[in-house]
Amino acid sequence: MKILLDECLPLDFRHSFPAHDAHTAQWAGLRGKKNGELLRAAELAGYDVLLTVDQGMPHEQRTAGRKPAIILLRSRTNQLEDLLPLAHAVSQALETIQSGQVVAIP
Repeated sequence: MKILLDECLPLDFRHSFPAHDAHTAQWAGLRGKKNGELLRAAELAGYDVLLTVDQGMPHEQRTAGRKPAIILLRSRTNQLEDLLPLAHAVSQALETIQSGQVVAIP
């Protein structure tokens, strides 16, 4: 599965998903793109899932009919030490997530 990490996530969080093709927005050339623009660019680039901590994204963007699903991480901060405990739940969600679906963890 091809995963895009929003630029609000730490770069090293991508290493939490070794069974998948995980890229950062910076690596993908999508740095600075905001919600709707980022979601469209992710879709055009063939990403299956967008990981973000941006709580507003699912409410601001129409996800139905779009390829990328969104996994919304709810954590105390967007620091790696707060996100790492969520990595297993993200991996489990990746097994069943469908296009256009929004999943919040936890």
